Amino acid sequence: MRDLETVSTAITAAETGHLVLGMLHTTDAVQTVDRIIDVFPPEHQHQVRLQLSQIIEAVLSQTLLPRAGGKGRIVAFEILIAHPAVRNLIRTSKTFELPSVIQLSAKTGMQTLNQAFACLVKNRTVTAEEAMMKSSDPEQLKRLIQGY
Repeated sequence: MRDLETVSTAITAAETGHLVLGMLHTTDAVQTVDRIIDVFPPEHQHQVRLQLSQIIEAVLSQTLLPRAGGKGRIVAFEILIAHPAVRNLIRTSKTFELPSVIQLSAKTGMQTLNQAFACLVKNRTVTAEEAMMKSSDPEQLKRLIQGY
């Protein structure tokens, strides 16, 4: 979804009950939500936030990392599930708080990319060095790895 017309059509389709799957080139779930909103002119963004907060179900962000053994790659997922707190943060322009909600909502199936990276490092599927290079917050990732 790269342009206003496509995003607008997707939102309209979702509002009418259709399942809409879209792909954006973003690095994480927060950036995905923000990019959907930012494609609209500023005077329409408040309305789009309201619409998006009502129709969004989940955002999955994926990153490929080389396997520790050097054979192939493995995917790490960031998972954002739209429960009431998430919908409220989108509606009230507080998407910058979403990473904390994701991190604290593992019991509902959410996870940050750093949590996914830490798990892959713990299982020795990827090296800590590769995970650190892909992380947007290497210091936090380091703390997560040490916590396992």
